[in-house]
Amino acid sequence: MLTTKQTKEIILTTLNGRYTHSSLGLRYLYANLGELQHKAIIKEYVINERMQDIAENLLQYSPKIIGIGVYIWNASDVKELVEIIKKVATDTVIILGGPEVSYRPFRVNFDKADFVIEGEGEVPFYELCRDILNNIEVKEKVFHPKLYELKKLQLPYKHYDDNDIANRYIYVEASRGCPFSCEFCLSSIDKEVRNFDIDELLKEFSILWDRGARNFKFIDRTFNLDIKLATRLLDFFLEKNEPFTTHFEVIPDHFPSELRERIKKFPPTSLQLEIGIQTLKKDIAKNIKRNLNIPKIKENLEFLENETNAHIHLDLIIGLPGESCESFGENLDYLCSLSNSEIQVGVLKKLSGTTLNRHDELYGMTYSDMPPYDILANNIIPFEKMQVMKRFSRFWDLFYNSGNFTSSFAYLVENRSVYETFYDFSNWIYGKTYSTWQISLDRLAQFLFNYMCEVQMKDKTKVANLLVDDVLKVGGRKLPSFLREYSDITDSFDKQNLANKNKRQQKRVD
Repeated sequence: MLTTKQTKEIILTTLNGRYTHSSLGLRYLYANLGELQHKAIIKEYVINERMQDIAENLLQYSPKIIGIGVYIWNASDVKELVEIIKKVATDTVIILGGPEVSYRPFRVNFDKADFVIEGEGEVPFYELCRDILNNIEVKEKVFHPKLYELKKLQLPYKHYDDNDIANRYIYVEASRGCPFSCEFCLSSIDKEVRNFDIDELLKEFSILWDRGARNFKFIDRTFNLDIKLATRLLDFFLEKNEPFTTHFEVIPDHFPSELRERIKKFPPTSLQLEIGIQTLKKDIAKNIKRNLNIPKIKENLEFLENETNAHIHLDLIIGLPGESCESFGENLDYLCSLSNSEIQVGVLKKLSGTTLNRHDELYGMTYSDMPPYDILANNIIPFEKMQVMKRFSRFWDLFYNSGNFTSSFAYLVENRSVYETFYDFSNWIYGKTYSTWQISLDRLAQFLFNYMCEVQMKDKTKVANLLVDDVLKVGGRKLPSFLREYSDITDSFDKQNLANKNKRQQKRVD
């Protein structure tokens, strides 16, 4: 509840995936409201909060306009929120924007909203709010996408408050657009890559740094495409003497010497690189209009793995048109042979605006109509097998990507196909749990111990010793009871250097 009566004519809001996330889009809208800015406020919430509570909180400001950012993770919640607000505050104007309402068809019904802004919203949102507050009739309900000059936009970074800087990821961008045409990706729609003025950008980043920001997450789709821009940004961080973390999404086949020289200099835990591989099969990649240079990918991954401290996050996708589970498994085995990095096993999603639908008839592609619009089946992978692979993905995250069982996992798959071994293991676990959620660390460790000892017939003492090392390498943990007979140590109290580190990085830095 508000402690004092405060009114704001414009509220900018969204539901983030978790509290540590922040909305860069809302701050762009706020920064570009011009003379209306003093009439506006940003209010962020988290998915899974009660929509009635959020509606109550918003309406206490007596807003005339509520602008809501709609994304794949909050679309269903936003629909409910809009319907509640329009029932109890019928005169409140609701404007929707964001990726989930920028492309047709809508799979979630947003008919109760008054206006929809497709694409970049900074300019049209300001103009629409101005007209509404001036009682000027607006005949258009949908504002179609336009590209605006980035140099004319006000940058949003001063609108991260002290709480954001202390507790949340600071999302930033140096460019918009992507020159590639990957059919599963919304970024392929905006093929013109536009860079922000790097000098102005670095001034803003310096201010953020001076205010205490140490966690910068770039949302650019192809950070290492423009090497001049990339090197300026890397140099900015390399000049810093205090611990920090910065995250970039990069293309896998473009690491020239200027980039390599700088990446080598980053200390452990400071640089995160997300690399979209998706598939390593040339015919599959060609089918979805994705570039694939396997020799370069191999060369660059080996460089990153062996010559840098970068924390690497690789992406693979299950369910691409024409790709079988066995083909996916070969991709996974190959990546595991090149790198010990995180490998995100994603499930194909059919996003409105992409051209994936051209494959529907030929490959029998069937998708859910509810967010996140994931694939249900195709003519190669039936529904039952796709369900198995989705559980594979979830268990992979728990056992491999979490970094909780690095040594034990290596022993699990030793001298075996990683894919085939983990496929059998994940099916075995599901047969014990019938769930992929809310499984404690102790139970996960117990499952791994039982499987390796009872199914793989491995030596119990060796398995136990590996699990003890894995569990206790993170400070503050207690050893699961079933392992205590194998170790004199029952607790880990080594908390040194844990603060401000990504836990998955802690576990992977030896």
